[in-house]
Amino acid sequence: MIDRLSKRIRRSENEGGFTLIELLVVIIIIGILLAIAVPSYLGFRDRANTSAAQSNVRAAVPAVEAYYSSNSTYSGMTIAALKSIDAGLGSVAVGSLTASSYCISSTVSGSTYRKSGPGAVIASGVAC
Repeated sequence: MIDRLSKRIRRSENEGGFTLIELLVVIIIIGILLAIAVPSYLGFRDRANTSAAQSNVRAAVPAVEAYYSSNSTYSGMTIAALKSIDAGLGSVAVGSLTASSYCISSTVSGSTYRKSGPGAVIASGVAC
């Protein structure tokens, strides 16, 4: 019986396994990697949303100008009219239309950009 126990002890000493310390070190390393990766991902996502909103406004400008050249006014312009000119138009909103000025905006996950008139630049801010 003692021989069997001593053989079992020798056999268990030769078997490999992970200690609790080794497992804790691996978990800490994974935590450090996540602490680095998550903020990078969130920053990337915010930049992508900003670019998408700016791109939607930039893509709508030719349709707006085509509407103006056909009608000689911006008033009466709707999203449906813009989509009939450019079917691939992204999500934009039309607001505050006059005969010589317009305001178009796009919001993508909290990032809002707009263009207020033919000579204006695309700027961040509230929707039209």
